[in-house]
Amino acid sequence: MSFREFLHMNGYAAYVWSAYAIAIGGLALNIWLARRQLRVAREEARRRLAMQETP
Repeated sequence: MSFREFLHMNGYAAYVWSAYAIAIGGLALNIWLARRQLRVAREEARRRLAMQETP
C-alpha cells in the first residue's frame, strides 16, 4: 500500500478526513472557549478584589 492509496482510503477519504477535521476543529474550539472563559473569570476576580480593597 502506497502513501497515496492510504490518503485515498479506498474511496472513503472524504468521510474519514472530514471526520478528522471536524473532531480536531471541535477540540480546538473547546480549548479556545475554555481559555477565553478562564481569562474573563480572572479579570472579573481581579475587578472584584480591587473593589473590596478600595476604602
